[in-house]
Amino acid sequence: MENLKTVAKFPDPMRASIAQGMLESNGIKAEVFGETSPYPSLNAAEQNIELKVNEKDYESALSLLAASHKAE
Repeated sequence: MENLKTVAKFPDPMRASIAQGMLESNGIKAEVFGETSPYPSLNAAEQNIELKVNEKDYESALSLLAASHKAE
């Protein structure tokens, strides 16, 4: 991956994985960072799990995540 930008933060790895899958099914490569903390409750409190995409895909990823959130 190229220059990465954080497109979203999550309190748990499951939500991050779901968002990652949705982006990738729409042709946007995404990576999850921070899901292997020895303190899972700290992740939940601070939303330390980040979903990152290439800088060139950032705006498209934001739009897709926003549309997905509205559909919930």
